[in-house]
Amino acid sequence: MVAHKLLSADALFALVRTGFEPVPDQRAENVSIDLPDALMSGFAMFSLKDPSLLAFDERRATDSNLRSIYGIRRVPGDTHMRTLLDEVEPVTLRPVYGRVHRRLEGSRVLEQYVFLGGSYLVALDGTGYFSSKKIHCSSCLEKVNKQTGEVTFQHQMLGGVIIHPNRREVLPLMPEPILKADGASKNDCERNAAKRFLDRLKQDCPHLTFTITEDALSPNAPHIRELIKHEYHYILGVKSGDHAYLFEQVALARQAGQTVEYELRDGQTLHRFSFINGLPLNKSNPDLLVNFIEYWEIKAGKTQHFSWVTDFIVTRWNVVALMRGGRARWKVENETFNTLKNPHRLELCA
Repeated sequence: MVAHKLLSADALFALVRTGFEPVPDQRAENVSIDLPDALMSGFAMFSLKDPSLLAFDERRATDSNLRSIYGIRRVPGDTHMRTLLDEVEPVTLRPVYGRVHRRLEGSRVLEQYVFLGGSYLVALDGTGYFSSKKIHCSSCLEKVNKQTGEVTFQHQMLGGVIIHPNRREVLPLMPEPILKADGASKNDCERNAAKRFLDRLKQDCPHLTFTITEDALSPNAPHIRELIKHEYHYILGVKSGDHAYLFEQVALARQAGQTVEYELRDGQTLHRFSFINGLPLNKSNPDLLVNFIEYWEIKAGKTQHFSWVTDFIVTRWNVVALMRGGRARWKVENETFNTLKNPHRLELCA
């Protein structure tokens, strides 16, 4: 009962609110709206799924829940809120995520997300949340059209969520912004953001082990070495077009009878697996050995095909769990990005 109360919406909203109190406010002391109110207003807007800042501005005059449930004393208008939040450094919000995760861990909710080897499965993916050909700021990424020279300004981030194949709910981690640093002439990139994300995740949760699952853009040698450095497991998608050497080695091993071919049937669905352990990721890194899984889901009139590399030693006893962990990566899209972005069309640049 105590755990249930600690995880109620009221309790978690209050936890977020108190977490906003220490966020630095560089303004003068005599301000009409304090920064925690502005931050909590931004949180409430996404929580209530308002489609725009303007829609939230229309809500603030009539919705008493903003005060009674979210604890907002004074709700800023749309322009004022944008101005206030633009000045907040994202890193200052990191402790708020830590407060919520410690509450989940202390209430034993996190135990429900334990994956293979006692690790927690984390899905990583990049996403854009702002794009304009006119509005921009100094931190915007710039994409230049090679034919016309037209510049598109963008904001992107690398999002990470704790997931489990058996659970619909996801537990977001602090995202890592992908942006142009002050004075930088080149765009930031998802690979650099992933390195920063992993470093900070290790700092925030040194006592936890994670299994990182990502799409087929991720399995390159530097990134896998970063995962190994942090002693994290991984399940990373691979495609033959991007990893020709690896797939050639798999084909040769299959011809020599060195792969394990395994099938099981679940009702009308046939699950077909082919796997082998200890192959080099690519020709340039013969010392970096990975374990390879190929999987086909075969139903009447439809076949889906997937392949991954992992550091887990693959066996008949864990290949289904590894497959489900790899396929659960979509939860970062479906239960995170789509949930946050589809109801919104926000203009977050100043």
